[in-house]
Amino acid sequence: MKIGITYALPQRQTWFDVELPDGATIHDAIERSGILKQFAEIDLEKNKVGIYGKVNKLDAVLNDGDRVEIYRPITCDPKSVPRKSKGGETASEAETG
Repeated sequence: MKIGITYALPQRQTWFDVELPDGATIHDAIERSGILKQFAEIDLEKNKVGIYGKVNKLDAVLNDGDRVEIYRPITCDPKSVPRKSKGGETASEAETG
C-alpha cells in the first residue's frame, strides 16, 4: 500500500511517499520514510502523530492512501495569539472596524 508522510516547518513542508505491506503502522511508515534521519529534531516520544489531521498512536494500523502527519510541538502560549474571525481579521480589528 502507498502512504504519504508529511512534516511541516514554518518555511517549508516535506513530503515522502512510502510503499508498505498491509498491516503496517504509523511507526513503520515513519521508519521506512527515513524522515528521522533528515530531521533530527523529531522525537517520536514527544512529537504527536496523526492521520489526516486526527491524532493517533504510533501503533495505529494504516490504510492504503493514508497521509501520516508528524506534528511539531506548540512553541507559544495559544492564549497569547490573536484569534482570527471568519473575515480573516483578528477579533480586536473586527471590533474597531
